[in-house]
Amino acid sequence: MLVHIPTERSARPAVDGSVSLAMLCGAHLEAVATGFESVNVPFLAEGGAAVASFVQLDYERAMERAQVALSVFETEANGAELSYNSHALAGTFGEVVATVAAMARLHDLMVVSQGETDGDVRDNRLLQELLLQTGGPLLVFPYTFRGAFKATRIGICWDGSRLAARALHDAMPLLHQADTLMTITLNASELPAEASPAELPKYLARHGLSASTISLKADRAEVQSSILAIAADESLDLLVMGGYGHARMQETVFGGVTREMFRSMTIPVLMSH
Repeated sequence: MLVHIPTERSARPAVDGSVSLAMLCGAHLEAVATGFESVNVPFLAEGGAAVASFVQLDYERAMERAQVALSVFETEANGAELSYNSHALAGTFGEVVATVAAMARLHDLMVVSQGETDGDVRDNRLLQELLLQTGGPLLVFPYTFRGAFKATRIGICWDGSRLAARALHDAMPLLHQADTLMTITLNASELPAEASPAELPKYLARHGLSASTISLKADRAEVQSSILAIAADESLDLLVMGGYGHARMQETVFGGVTREMFRSMTIPVLMSH
């Protein structure tokens, strides 16, 4: 697993979540902490030695922030006696996205934490970019998360789409460890018969898994709130769902449910794009 340790907000959700999950699964854990440079490259092109000195100082401060955040992770990983590696990374936002996404492509799971609502910091935007660029699943912990992660009760959000199927397949290792599985489908009449909520339990049964089913109608604007209400009512530990979005002219535009889930999640969510 690869975990991103933020530097512009609390590292605790990502640290607690990733360390406890690695202990649960017996997994090797890689951590990357990222400090962002604030340098304006076109402006610097006009500068000389003084500007070069400023660039170096900016880089050193970004790297220092990354190393401080990484020390929080290392303390917990050492205490848990995990197999782990750690990396401090500094760069512009684009450089950080490209490097972390490339690292994630050779890991089974990327662990991140939800962006906090106060302020448009770069750590918040990084989460959205990683969903689109890693090529694998993201396990997102709410910014309020503390303590040990468990996944004994899992909700599978199912709309019959390619992305929902991708998330389902990516989550299989966790599904096999769960005590209770529940499939959640809203507006089932809109799904193709071949991928209906009635077919999903049959597929799971062929993998030795049993699941109960919740199917209800909801207006498009109420889908995300309905899912979270079910998660609360059923005391779910984890939601599994497809993550919608597309990149265009370097601007990420997310589907409404995915965007609202990033903003309002109350439990960990495994998303795949």
